[in-house]
Amino acid sequence: MHSWREECAVFGAWGDPEASRMTYLGLYAQQHRGQESSGIVSLQDGQHNVHRGMGLVGDVFKEADLMRLSGKAAVGHNRYSTTGASLQFNIQPLSAHLLNGPVALAHNGNFVNADEMREELKQSGAIFQGTNDTECLLHMLARNKSNDIVTCLKESLPRLVGAYSMVLMTNDRLIAARDPFGFRPLVLGKRPIGDGSFSWVVASETCAFDLIGAKLVREIEPGEIVWFDNSGEHRDKIPQQAPRLAKCVFEHVYFARPDSQVFGLSVYDSRKRMGEALARENKVEADLVIPVPDSGTPAAIGYARESGIPFELGIIRNHYIGRTFIQPSQSIRSFGVKIKLNAQSELLKGKRVVVIDDSIVRGTTSQKIIRLVRAAGAKEVHFRIASPPTTGPCYYGVDTPGKSQLIAAQNSLDQIREFIDADSLAYLSVEGMMKAVRGSSEEFCSACFDGNYPTKIDEDPKESSRDSVDKK
Repeated sequence: MHSWREECAVFGAWGDPEASRMTYLGLYAQQHRGQESSGIVSLQDGQHNVHRGMGLVGDVFKEADLMRLSGKAAVGHNRYSTTGASLQFNIQPLSAHLLNGPVALAHNGNFVNADEMREELKQSGAIFQGTNDTECLLHMLARNKSNDIVTCLKESLPRLVGAYSMVLMTNDRLIAARDPFGFRPLVLGKRPIGDGSFSWVVASETCAFDLIGAKLVREIEPGEIVWFDNSGEHRDKIPQQAPRLAKCVFEHVYFARPDSQVFGLSVYDSRKRMGEALARENKVEADLVIPVPDSGTPAAIGYARESGIPFELGIIRNHYIGRTFIQPSQSIRSFGVKIKLNAQSELLKGKRVVVIDDSIVRGTTSQKIIRLVRAAGAKEVHFRIASPPTTGPCYYGVDTPGKSQLIAAQNSLDQIREFIDADSLAYLSVEGMMKAVRGSSEEFCSACFDGNYPTKIDEDPKESSRDSVDKK
C-alpha cells in the first residue's frame, strides 16, 4: 500500500418509488469510498430483494438488476476491504432472516473488539459465513430476545467498541445509527417525489444528495438512532456514553469528496485552509506551486493564495487508468507512476517547484512523483504535505499499513526528505490542521498523527494478522 485506502459508503432510502435507483446513484456518487464491491437490498411487500457483486457500481448493476430491485425502500453499500478479504461472502449489505423477519445491514467503520466478540459468539454456537467484523452485530441481533429491532440495537451496540455509521432495513422500517464517538460521517436528507411529498435518504456523504436532488436536513448525531416506518420519523439514543467526540479528521484531509460537507464543514474549504496554514508555517522561495492530482489540488490552491506563488497544473493525471489496468509485459512495469501521472516539462523546466500532497504513507510514491518532476526539468523540488506526519495506523475503518510500514514512524524528517529525493520537506502541524477544520483534538480523532487513540488498543493487528478481520 502506497496511499490510503478508502473506507466504505452506505446509503438508504425510505418511501421512494425509485428507492433502488436512488440508492444506485447514491452509491455511484460515493464510489471513492470503496471500489472492491457493491450491493443493494430493496424492500417490497415485506420481503427483501438482493443484488451484490464484486467491482464498481456501474459494473455490478445493470438495468435488469435495478428493475428487479423494486420497492419503496432500499439500502446500499460500497466496500473496500483489506488484502486477502475481498471475497464474495463479505459483500454488503449483509442480509439474514432472523426470528422477527429479514434484516439487511450496511456498515462503515470498524469494531476494534471484533476478534473478541467473534470468539465469544463462536463459543456460543455462532457460525460465521465471512471474515468481516460487521457479521458480529448480525449474530448479536439474532440472539436478542426482544421483538423490536431498535431495542435489539440499543442492547447490542454498547457491547461493540469502535466506529460505526450504519444503515439497517427490516421488513417494515429503515434504521440509521452512528457510534457515540462520531468517528464516521452519516447524514440525513429529504428528496422531493412530487405532490409536495418527499422520501427520506441517508448517506455517508452529502455529495450523494446532490446527485439525486435531495436536500440535506442534518447530520445524524453521534450516539443517535433514527428510523423511518409508515408512521414517520423516530429518534432515540444508544445507551452508551463516549468519553469524547472523535470525528475522523482524515475525512477532511483525504477521504471525503471535496464537494461534500462533512461534520458540518465544506471539505473543499477545509483543504484550502490546510494549504494556507501550510504556507504560513513553511515558507520557501519558489516559482510555481503544483498539486499531486487530485487529492492535493485544494490544498495547493490555498498554499498558492497564501504564499503568492503562482498555481499551475504541473502534473496531469490520466483519469482513465483504473484499478483493473493490465500490465501486458514486464518491460512496461518500470513505468510505474508514469502510467497515471505525467509532468509538463514545458512548464517545469528550470523552475523551483513546490509540490503539494495530502499525506505520505510509505514514501515510495512520493519519491516517484518527485523524480518525475525532476525528469521534467525542475531545478528544485520542495515537497509540502497538507497534514502532519502519519505515525500510526487507523483502527476505526480505514485500511492502513502497520506502524513499521509508515515512513514517518520510523524515520526523521531529514531521512524522509533524503529518501523521497526532495530539496526540502515540511508537514502541516497538528495545530494548523485543527484550525483548518475549525476544531480541536478534543472533538476530532487524529490518532494516526498523534497516537491519541480514543479507545483502548491492546495490540497492533496491522502487524500480526491483517486478514483476520476486515478493516473497512
